[in-house]
Amino acid sequence: MLLNPMRWGLVPQILAGVVLGAILGLMLPTAGEAVGLAGQLFVSMLKAVAPLLVMLLVMSAIANRHESGNDGRKTFLTLLLYLVGTVSAALVALTLSWAFPQTLVLADAAQGTPPAAVGDVLSDVLFKLVDNPVNALLTGNFLGCLTWAVLLGVSFRSAPQAFRDNLETLAGGVADVVRYVIRLAPVGIFGLVASTVATSGASALAGYASVALLLVSAMLVMALLVNPLLVFLITRENPYPIVLRCLEGSGITAFFTRSSAANIPVNLTLAKSLGISEELYSMTIPIGATVNMAGAAITITVLTLAATNTLGIDVSFGAALVLCVVSALAACGASGVPSGSLLLIPLACSLFGIPLDVAMQVVAVGFVISVLQDSAETALNSSTDVVYTYAIDRMPLPGSSAGRSVSEEHS
Repeated sequence: MLLNPMRWGLVPQILAGVVLGAILGLMLPTAGEAVGLAGQLFVSMLKAVAPLLVMLLVMSAIANRHESGNDGRKTFLTLLLYLVGTVSAALVALTLSWAFPQTLVLADAAQGTPPAAVGDVLSDVLFKLVDNPVNALLTGNFLGCLTWAVLLGVSFRSAPQAFRDNLETLAGGVADVVRYVIRLAPVGIFGLVASTVATSGASALAGYASVALLLVSAMLVMALLVNPLLVFLITRENPYPIVLRCLEGSGITAFFTRSSAANIPVNLTLAKSLGISEELYSMTIPIGATVNMAGAAITITVLTLAATNTLGIDVSFGAALVLCVVSALAACGASGVPSGSLLLIPLACSLFGIPLDVAMQVVAVGFVISVLQDSAETALNSSTDVVYTYAIDRMPLPGSSAGRSVSEEHS
């Protein structure tokens, strides 16, 4: 039975795909690039269905939501925890950047049109919120999808029960479709890894190993120290069983798909298996894929401070704190797709008067190390969605009892 991969769990199959993909990419680069099509198709399928899934899940959850003060408070507290976690991530990145200053070799400029000021980010977010629902679905505008999902969900609360049941059935049907796609993850990730190794090779990160190491270290500190601390303060339980399980069940898949939005179905399944209240996770998981971006805040902060070090710009303590806030704000506006945070780096660089052409060279550095940086960033972002939702679900509120710990549920 052990020799039959079809009998393995999804995670072992994914790990097998990683190993085989790396071997193929190193030994047969041409073949590695060819099978990369499988990986691209896998991610494209997930990204295609993700906006519809977010809209239907949130809409159905609100329309069928039972009246409960605790549920409403816990949803709000989860969103607040998302914000706290994102700002904390920026502070971790700031601390490590000061402890281990980085510089960059700036040469080639990247392509793209980054925002020039904080006001541009805010206006962009506002216009995305009021986007046409059809256009939001077509363009993958998750903020627009969330807006219409909330508005329609509230409106449908007064609809006949039969209609709301059909809405729930429709949301479940789309979720099932995504689960079928997820079953293709081992093949898709095999293609992604083979293509990446074939085109970039192990030497792609060598020139920027120090910066990449600092980025990954900051993300590990956030995942293994700060997140457990937050969970412990909220639940008063040993946080590591849930943190490690979320890294295994969500982080591994997100690491290779490099898309928080594409990982929503994985997180929904994980949240259900952990016994989290469905009324809570059906709201917070889709929203978290859009606004809970601790990894993005780390990327923006570290690369911006590396740019100031390279140019010899002195960063005061007050300016550094402002950078943390701006990084957290920019991270919340980053899209849940691969490398979505990199084009927001010039926004943070503008705080220190760094010219746009130089800032775009910093973005280019980000793309060079994105094979590792973006994967680790997405793994942190996506797994944290479930970690924080679990913590708030287990937090005792007045008039409610605390839930069981993950170790009790699965002992």
